[in-house]
Amino acid sequence: MKTRQSPPQPDPKSPSVNRRDFIGKTLAGATAATVLSGCGPGADSAGGPAVQTRPRVNWRLTSSFPRGLDAIFGAAEVMAQTLDTLTDGRFRVRVHPSGEIVPGLQVMDAVQQGTVQAAHTASYYFVGKSPALAFDVGVPFGFTSRQQTAWLEEGGGLELMQGVYADFNIIQFPGGNTGAQMGGWFKREIHTASDLRGLKMRIPGLGGAVMDRLGVTVQVLAGGDIYPALERGAIDATEWVGPYDDEKLGFHKAAPYYYYPGWWEPGPSLSFQVNKDAWDQLPSAHQDAFRAASIVASQFMQTKYDAENPAALRRLVAEGVQLRAFSRDIMAAAQRIAFEIMEENAAEDPAYRRVYTAWREFREASFQWFGTAEQAYADFAFGSG
Repeated sequence: MKTRQSPPQPDPKSPSVNRRDFIGKTLAGATAATVLSGCGPGADSAGGPAVQTRPRVNWRLTSSFPRGLDAIFGAAEVMAQTLDTLTDGRFRVRVHPSGEIVPGLQVMDAVQQGTVQAAHTASYYFVGKSPALAFDVGVPFGFTSRQQTAWLEEGGGLELMQGVYADFNIIQFPGGNTGAQMGGWFKREIHTASDLRGLKMRIPGLGGAVMDRLGVTVQVLAGGDIYPALERGAIDATEWVGPYDDEKLGFHKAAPYYYYPGWWEPGPSLSFQVNKDAWDQLPSAHQDAFRAASIVASQFMQTKYDAENPAALRRLVAEGVQLRAFSRDIMAAAQRIAFEIMEENAAEDPAYRRVYTAWREFREASFQWFGTAEQAYADFAFGSG
């Protein structure tokens, strides 16, 4: 009988990045300058921060992610630490990992019901509530991380998504981006779209809907539940994020083939979901501090993954992991189905159609630009060593 091996567990006491140093350096820049200078709401008549007039606030935040993943879970901790610093300890958020208050896939319910004031999650876990929530994270063959951030912050995406979240008494803020993800771990090689039929795979969001139409049996599992399911054969394949997290979770010990790219998540953004009633009770200075802290957390997550993924991928390959690119047959079939689904959703749901129409217009212009200078550079430089 095969002895079941537990995946390697990270040491949460030994992060490779000193978060307090990161926060200190970031707060020295422009990200939080308005809040720190006292020029925004909450400043007293003398121009300094009205710290003594702000109430003490204590919130609970529940994450969809396990504590040991120091980039994706750690972003919420960075946000809480930054918020504490900005408010001189008057606005504190206690961060709870997946399962400590509610399971990782129930955090949006907890925020909506007021069980907690906030959550850190990927909103495509909840497309059953509204398919438009997928755009808050990213959709197949959509934006890279930079494009996603540009659409949310400057292209009207945040405002459009706030209209979707309003139905659930939630307001959202950017909570990080992983960058382009890998296509996941497979127990056997996949050459064509027909090879996907009958496969059991953990994959959420619209990517899961595409895989379903390609004949895959789709499952949605929280991060901590994936390895046991893969190891015992309950699933044949899984995607998560990329080398840094995947190595920690031990997927390479249960599936040898590592596919790329994650066409369903070319630049997925995470979100801080906040109960609207709790938000409205905050003084404006605390609201400003929360916004600034979310920006710091977002920067932390992206830079952490970009710094750690290269070395992690080298380690995985050295251990015998087999890298494989998805074939053009699979990519073409998936892209066709993805846009079929989005068009169907737009025809059926006016809220979805508003977001999708604006998203597609932004995508057309952004792809034209990135396909010029950015792609020309990448095509030459990335392959030249």
